Amino acid sequence: MRRFQAIPFLLLFGCTLLAQARPSLDLANEAVRDGIRLSYGPAALQFGELRLPAGPGPFPVAIVVHGGCWLAKFPNMDARAVSMEYMRPLAVALTDAGIATWNVEYRRLGDEGGGWPGTFQDVARAADHVRVMAHDRPLDLSRVVAVGHSAGGHFAMWLGGRKNLSSSSELYTRDPLKLRGVVNLDGPTDLKATIAIQRSICVSPVITDLIGGTPDERPSRYHDASPIELLPIGVSQYVFAGSMFASQARPYEAAAQEHSETVVTTVLPDAGHFVFVDPRSPDWPQVLGAVRRLVSVAGRP
Repeated sequence: MRRFQAIPFLLLFGCTLLAQARPSLDLANEAVRDGIRLSYGPAALQFGELRLPAGPGPFPVAIVVHGGCWLAKFPNMDARAVSMEYMRPLAVALTDAGIATWNVEYRRLGDEGGGWPGTFQDVARAADHVRVMAHDRPLDLSRVVAVGHSAGGHFAMWLGGRKNLSSSSELYTRDPLKLRGVVNLDGPTDLKATIAIQRSICVSPVITDLIGGTPDERPSRYHDASPIELLPIGVSQYVFAGSMFASQARPYEAAAQEHSETVVTTVLPDAGHFVFVDPRSPDWPQVLGAVRRLVSVAGRP
């Protein structure tokens, strides 16, 4: 990561020499068909966009979680570049492939109620809201997956493992929504390991800000927040790692295998950060194929 430390803004937003995909603001600005905006809580940012494929259903569901360093706004950048808006093209592409998508927003660092524990509670509440939506929409609750990018990749994996949380945890939810699998698109799998690079990729100490302290100060919080600490997750996992988190992919895979977990890891160390979320990128078919396999949707990836 050393050679990227001087250009964190460029790394995060795709304007790098590794320009294999559109940057997040370009993705956010793409004209796509609207989803159905639904609230999962009373706060302004507790909402998501539901998109349903054509046909009667019931449809498998992908919970889509955006990244952006867990921040409400990145310095000197349009806020849409770190919002659910840049995941809309991905959501549309998955929906066109026969998978209902629930593209969620949530409170982050800088938002009232964001940080610990609100950010995690929002993501959990948004996921569990799929059950509510299934009351009057053709959603197949036996085929739900979480797909997240960057910080959202961390949350996708966390959603798979949160059933392992103790009832004493601030993040505990009784009977969380069961997932078929998770897809992590160049997101961290180990929050402790990410501390060493948090300033180089996010400019500020976002991990320690999100958790509210260091691992020595908040050991139980790191246990409850980090996917590698929650193993075994107990669901199939696809981990796609590009230039930003390639170093974490294999250690996580090894740790998961010690628990007999099913992890399919794709490491593209020279890939830009947004290749996995841009449906126009050459690497998109691998992502689509992974989601299809998890939810058992036939068709050519």
